[in-house]
Order: sequence, then structure tokens, then C-alpha cells
Amino acid sequence: MFLSSSRGTASHKTELSVPPSRHRLYELCFSLTGGVNMQRSVATSMNSRANKGYGLFSLSIRRQHSPVEGKVIAVRREDQSVWERRAPLAPANVRRLTRAGVKVIVQPSNRRAYPMQAYSSAGAVLQEDISEASIIFGVKQVPVDLLLPNKTYCLFSHTIKAQEANMPLLDAILEKNIRLIDYEKLMDESGQRVVAFGKYAGLAGMVNILHGLGLRLLALGHHTPFMHIGPAHNYRNSSMARQAIRDAGYEIALGMMPQSIGPLTFVFTGSGNVSQGCQELFQELPHEYVPPEMLKKVAEHGATTKIYGCEVRRRNHLERKEGGGFDPTEYDQFPSRYISTFSKKIAPYASVIINGIYWAVDSPKLLTLPDAKYLLRPANTPWIPSSVGSPALPHRMLAICDISADPGGSIEFMNECTTIDTPFCLYDADRNKDSKRCYLSVGLLGPGVLVCSIDNMPTQLPLESTDFFGEMLYPYALDILQSDAMLPLEQHNFLPAVHGAIIASNGALTPNFEYIQELRTMSIVYYLCDGSSNRSWHKAGSPREGGCRRIVLLGAGYVSAPVVQYLHKDHNVHITVASALKDEADAIASIYQQSVEPVLLDVLERPDTLQDLVSSADVVVSLLPSPLHHLVAECCIEQGVHMVTASYCTKEMMELHQRAVEAGVTIVNEVGLDPGIDHLLAMECIDEVHQAGGKVESFVSYCGGLPAPEYSDNALRYKFSWNPKGVLLNTLSTAKYINNGQEIIIPGGGQLMKEAHKLKFLPGFDLEGFPNRDSTHYASLYKIANEAHTVLRGTLRFQGFCDTVQGMQSLGLFDTNPHPALHPKGPEITWAAPSGANAVFDLGALLSCTQRQLVCNLLGQSDSTIFYENLKRQLLERVGGSGTFRVEALESLGLLEDIHVIKMNTPLDTLSHFLSKRLAMEPHDRDLVILTHEIGILWPDGRRELRGIHLVSYGEPGCTAMSRAVGIPTAIAAKMVLDDCGPGKSISDRPDAAREFVSPGEIQKKGMVLPFTPDIYRPMLSRLKTEGLAATEKSRFI
Repeated sequence: MFLSSSRGTASHKTELSVPPSRHRLYELCFSLTGGVNMQRSVATSMNSRANKGYGLFSLSIRRQHSPVEGKVIAVRREDQSVWERRAPLAPANVRRLTRAGVKVIVQPSNRRAYPMQAYSSAGAVLQEDISEASIIFGVKQVPVDLLLPNKTYCLFSHTIKAQEANMPLLDAILEKNIRLIDYEKLMDESGQRVVAFGKYAGLAGMVNILHGLGLRLLALGHHTPFMHIGPAHNYRNSSMARQAIRDAGYEIALGMMPQSIGPLTFVFTGSGNVSQGCQELFQELPHEYVPPEMLKKVAEHGATTKIYGCEVRRRNHLERKEGGGFDPTEYDQFPSRYISTFSKKIAPYASVIINGIYWAVDSPKLLTLPDAKYLLRPANTPWIPSSVGSPALPHRMLAICDISADPGGSIEFMNECTTIDTPFCLYDADRNKDSKRCYLSVGLLGPGVLVCSIDNMPTQLPLESTDFFGEMLYPYALDILQSDAMLPLEQHNFLPAVHGAIIASNGALTPNFEYIQELRTMSIVYYLCDGSSNRSWHKAGSPREGGCRRIVLLGAGYVSAPVVQYLHKDHNVHITVASALKDEADAIASIYQQSVEPVLLDVLERPDTLQDLVSSADVVVSLLPSPLHHLVAECCIEQGVHMVTASYCTKEMMELHQRAVEAGVTIVNEVGLDPGIDHLLAMECIDEVHQAGGKVESFVSYCGGLPAPEYSDNALRYKFSWNPKGVLLNTLSTAKYINNGQEIIIPGGGQLMKEAHKLKFLPGFDLEGFPNRDSTHYASLYKIANEAHTVLRGTLRFQGFCDTVQGMQSLGLFDTNPHPALHPKGPEITWAAPSGANAVFDLGALLSCTQRQLVCNLLGQSDSTIFYENLKRQLLERVGGSGTFRVEALESLGLLEDIHVIKMNTPLDTLSHFLSKRLAMEPHDRDLVILTHEIGILWPDGRRELRGIHLVSYGEPGCTAMSRAVGIPTAIAAKMVLDDCGPGKSISDRPDAAREFVSPGEIQKKGMVLPFTPDIYRPMLSRLKTEGLAATEKSRFI
């Protein structure tokens, strides 16, 4: 390109080496100035500007004639934040405009970092009224009532993602015929932004996170040199901040960092302007850069006299899902084909993460909610010296500075920006909550990682930011000067970059931004319950707060009440309770009124209704009998809806695993009490032992639901709050466990009760226990198969239960086959015939009852008039046992009384019905649950520890302990899944923009999921503790 200029009669040409994409921009600058007299070499001026990092040049010119002469623009006063001290144009930029004949009006503001006299000296007119200007420049959003009609506004509008909070602003812009130019969309042909504050966001962000790191370490018990670094706005410019960082670095180099902290590693994502700004200041510390693959070595063996840095680019953590490798061109076009290994290969060894990358839809996230739960586990660093006064860090990751300030973006758990007033929060992964925004170190106490995500960091360095931004904006401002909002857009000849940044013109959205209205329409559809979201639609991690999420609860029995009570705490959740018994569903719904809807549903009879309910849900919670779960699961998979159940993951459920994975559906199993809380407590202990280098030699666990001791005054020492059949059938089951390396198999049919033995861990309760199902299966699930010589999971009962059950089994009352005497249409019978000295016989009745009395029948006694004493003697011979306990137990239960039998076809069903009435849990009764783990541990130094973990919980008025212990963890798991309502069928049918807004849940694994991983069991245990379900530990070395 050649630019011509003349001086007198001489003429010459100067060749400029510039990118082709800027040719027109340079031509525009020269054409607008109408011809210039060069005061110095153009090439030298341009190269000088380039060396200063401005990326665009400016020329010192002497105006002869300018086509912009007479134009009027305004620089408005910022009022969006008390901290906003920037301006879009610096006094130097204003001076050049006024010299070109442009009238510049500047609204007075004492908050602006540049004083008003600086603009006045540059030729600007200081006045409140800016209505004369046709073009108004600002930085942040303008209050709706201050918008002037028929003007061109240039600012960061924050409307391009349909941000709900700024839609009134966009509506007013359209209504007032305003042409809106958004700096965020000023881009070159490669899609790179040409006007931004990026570098100074990086500089301010680095200062802020070093300041926050000092405060957080102090809260954790460590004074460090970082304490002498203040927040970015404390410094007049970045040079002053740079000096403070140098001073801190000097102390670090002298060895003044506490040894118990260990080596510190700073990870910088990306290599753009933000990252480079951060690293400029980082390099003022004594530092050493390492590649990502060396981070693990540094974390374990690094020095404390310097800080380690690692710049992570896309190729370092992105790899193709199938076949591995990274192709940047393919990734740009198809990001969904890739996964990020950042959370596995890089984040575990990072002390501080500085994130400045842009996250796009369908791109892998750097850190997800489950990743945070894994990364924020307690650290095991035995190589780092520590003591009470020099404590070890709770976890390696200390702080995250998300300069991208993108809620729910690449850092999924950063769901709300912090502010300059309160720049930090602590993210507690176990509770999935941010602490109250905090500033002083006292506010930084507690669990979690420090997060700084201020969305206007450059304003903390306002003078330099204004200079930097104004230099980049100035050439485009010259092009914008031609704008006349009253004329059609087609009559303008804007630069492509400027034209592409015009959001609205002539009362309508421009074609490139018509999608905003589509997003707003979908916002109404998907936020019908309460469309008050302040989040942008592009934020895939932003929860649908303010909108209704739907949970379908199948079953309205005892467990359903605590499930509904817990879920109802979130007022944005609508619950549908479906039951085959309408009265039960109505009873629950009546408590919570409109937010809980009762529905009559028989899953087997009305699969069409089930399908309709499931399709309307975000999550289905099944509290139905276990044999029905696989039917519900199949329906959920077909509809792309997640599911949670407290029951065991059966073979039928596991057969659906791959289908669920392919459908993108999460089905969480075994999150009740047993199974459920027992898993959570077991895995917490086992993982802790393994992380510390120990081995689990034995695992013995018992769990049971019981009446409180004062209500156990019956021969069975037990009461029933629902159908006893399940409890009784369990006593007939087979069982398998490992004892001292030998696999023990107990056959079914009643042998299990003979294996019961007295337990002494809580001697005041007089407990006994027996093995439950297949315990060997859990050796592999708990990851102790290669180290544990004993693995047993059993059931708890009060002493005497098993003996009494053996007596009933011996009598034949547990027979599951039909019995002729128990046919529902057969003759009436009693449990035992009236006999003995006090019996009064009616001969006719006696003849009709011959051989019909049930106990006599089961004994094979044909004479139902047998004396009561003889009947008891025959019973004693049949049921055996020690002494007369079993006979007396049957007698006290009423099985020898002259009362009519409600015949249910089989002895077991008949007995179940009888006990459900005889031993029913009364409204005033109280129950309890007891769970215990006894874990034998071998430590690397040869010591052996026996650790006991005990949970005891009593029922409350109106809610049994068992229903709470099953229902609350089930509800917690449902809530952890709830936010993620995709990407199954229900999501893939939605428009792309809606799909990308879908919020991820805390449990994101697909298929059949069990609560055996830290990202599930740690937050569940934390929340159970809040609900009063917490275990205690006792330990002794043997």
C-alpha cells in the first residue's frame, strides 16, 4: 500500500508494511483528514504504536480540510457502578478529534479518573446537556430513562446474549429509534475483537488474586509476603502494583514462605491479551515456568523460594473423544468432538488458576461441578512438614481468578460474578454454594476455594485502561462519525468491523442479531413459572433460577413426605406426587398447596399416563416397589429424563445401563439408608485410608430400622410401619460374605436366622445381627477386594427377634405356598381352638370347626379340641429353641388366641397381614435407625486400627426415623441431579439456544450411577449433617 502526501511542489511516496485487513482502515483515516503533512515517518509512527501494543496506529496530523468537521459527539457520564471511572476516549483522543473539527461534549463527572479540566484543555465542551450530539460514546449500559431518541450509542450493552436484566434497555433502544453499536462485537475478519480492555483486565486480575491469596492463606493460618499486595484499585497505576509485587517476590526469594504451604503453582489458561497481562506481573515474582506434564513433579518436589508458572494452551488439555489427538481446525468447527483433560492432568497440581479464555457453546469445560468436588478433597501431603501451629493446606487448589467473568462458562461452578466491593467468595463444593461475598480474611474462613470473578476489573486501573481502550477505539470512532440514526443503515458505508457491531438500527434488530428475539421468546416458554432470570442464555452453567423445575415423585407412602419436605425448600421446584392411592397423594399435596400436585397413577395399568408424567419432568424420583423400577427407568430413558431411586441397582436395572448412557440419562440408585447412607460413610472412610497409604483389612457393617427401646415391648422386639412381608421374606433369603479369607454361603429357607449373633458396639441397645444378601459384591465396589480378608454387611435387630422368627418358621408360618385352610373363600377359622378349663364349647360350632384351627392344622393335629397345655407342648416339640421362649413368644403375639384369621391364601401373607395390625407402629410410637461400620485398617507403619462409625437417629412427631433416613438422602440426590435436565430426548428437541442454557447438575455421569465417588458422597454427607443425620466415629489401635 502506498500513501501520498505533498509538501510544496515536492511529492514522495512512503510504503507501509501493514496487514491487508487494515488497509481500508488506514485509507479511511487519511481520507477523513483529507490529506496530511507528515511530521515524521508514517512507518515509524505505526511501528512505534505497534511496539506499544496498541495494534492500531495514530498519526500526528495538521488538518487542512476534514469531512468530519462540524460533527458533534458526546462522552456520557458513567452511572452503572460507583467504581466505573473509565471513559471510552481519553483527553488525548479528544484533542485529536477537536483538531479535526469535531465538537466533543463531555458530561461533567468527578468520578471519572481523568479530571474534567483534562478534557476541557483538550478542547471538549463540558456540559450536562448532550442532546446536540448525534453520536454518544460510553462504557457501560445507559439507564433507560436517560436514553435520547434518534441517536447513535456506542457502549458495552450486554444484550447480545439476551441477558434478561438488559432486555428493557434493548426494548427502549428499539422504541426510541436508537442505533446501537456494541464494542464487544467490533471484530476483524478472523473474529478477533479489535476494541477491548483485555490486557488491563489481566493486570488487574493478577493483582487482585495475589491480594486475595494473601488473605486466604492468613485465614488458613499462614502469614505470607502476599499480605503486602493490595487490591488493584489501591494503586494509581500498574507500575505501582508491579513494585509491590516485586517487594513480595523479594521476600519469597529470601525463603519467607511457610514450609507447610509447599510449592505454589500458578496455571494460566490461554495465551491471549488477558493471559499475557497476568503473566507480565507474575514475572515480577521469582518464578520458573514448567510445561503441564511437569506440574505433578513440581507439586511434590518444588521449592518454596520461587513460584512456578504454567501456561496451558488448547493443545495441552483438549483431545478428541475418539482416537485422541488435537486438530485446531477441527476443534473450531466441531468442539463437541473433544473433551478436556484439564481437571485430571493439570488442575490437581495447581495452587492458583488464572482463567481468561472465552468459552463457547458445546466446548468442553475446564472444570465442572463434579471436578470441583474431587479437587477440593482433603489433601494428603505427608512429605510437607506441618504441625498445629503450621497447618497443612486443606487442599492444593487455593484460588481461582476467572477474569472471563463468565458465569457457568469454562469454570462451571462460577455462577455469579463478584464485585470490587466484595471481590472474593469461597466456593464450597460439598454444598455447591458460594459463601457470602467477603473481603477481610475473617470472611475467608471456612471450606472451599477462593474465587475472584469481578466483571469490570479494568476499571480498577482506570487511567491506563482509558488510554489503552481509547487508542484502539479512535480509528473506528472516525468511521462511526458518519452515523445518522435517522437514515437507513443501507445509506451508510461503514467499515465491516463497525457494521458487524450494529445491534439495532431504525427501530429493529439488525439481521445478525435477530436471534436475540428468538432467545427472548424461548425465555418466556422455558421460564413460564417465573421469568426473572438475570443470566444470559449462552451460560450453559447458569441454573434455571427463577424458573420452575419439575420433579415427578412416584409413590406416596411413608418415605414420600420427607422427600417432598426437602425438595419444597426450593420454591422454584414444582412437585407432582403420583400414587395408585389418591388419598395418599392428596394428603401430601394438601400440606404444600399449589407447589405440589397430586395425580392418580397405577404404573402397571396406565403406562400412557406414566409416559405423559415422565415427559413433563426434569427428574423422576421412584419410591415404588423395587420390581417396578426398571419399568420407570425404561420410560425415563425413552423420554430423556433423569431418575433417582433409593433401592438396590438390580440386574434388570443394570441391563439398561448402556441405553441410558446413549440417551444421556442419569439414573442414580442406592441413595436411601441401606443401601445409601451406609455406602456414603463406608466410601468416605475407605478413600481416606487409601489416600493416606493404608489398607482396609476388614469391613463389617450392620444396619436396621427398629422401634425405640421403650416401644419394643413385644416378643418380636419389632414394629411395622408398612407391610411386614418384605421384612419377613428377608429372613428366608440366602446370604454370602467373606470371613477371614473364606467365602461363606448361607442357604435360603430360614438358615439365616441361625447365623445371628449378639453385637456389643452399643451394649445398651441389646442388639443382634445377621448377614444380608451378597456382601462379597461390595468388596469390589468398595475397592477393597485385594486387601480385605473379611467383608460382611448385615441387618440389625433387638435380641430375641431371630429366635422368635425361627419359631414361626418352624411352625410353617413363613411358607410362601398356598395353603388349603387359607383360601379366601374357605370356611372361617381361628388361629387356635378354644380349649382348656375355661373354654366353653358349642357342639355344632365345634363340629364345623374340626381340623380348621390354623395352628392345629400347621402342627398336623387333627383334633382342634386339644387342651391348650397339650397344644403348647406340641408347639415346643416343633419349634424347639432354648427353654419355652419361642412358644411364649408365639403366645404373646396372639397366634394361639381364639380370633378369626384373615385368610390371604399363603401362611406368609396371612401372617404378614396379622402382624401389620398386631404390631403396627402407632402414631405416638417412636422408631430409630442404627447404622454401624467396623473397619479394620492396616497402616504403612504396621499399626492396626479398628475404626467404628455409628449413626443413630430417632423419629420425630409425624415422621419416622426410617422414612427420614431413606427419604432425605434420596431427595438430596434428586436435587443434585435436578439442574441437569439433558441432554436427552427432552433437550435435543429444543432449539440450540435453549439447549445451551440448560443447567448442569452436580451429578453428571450417565447411565446407572452408584454413590461411590467423592463428588457424590462428600456433598451428600455434608447435607445430611445439616439435616441432623450425622455419624460419630470411635477409633482404637490394636
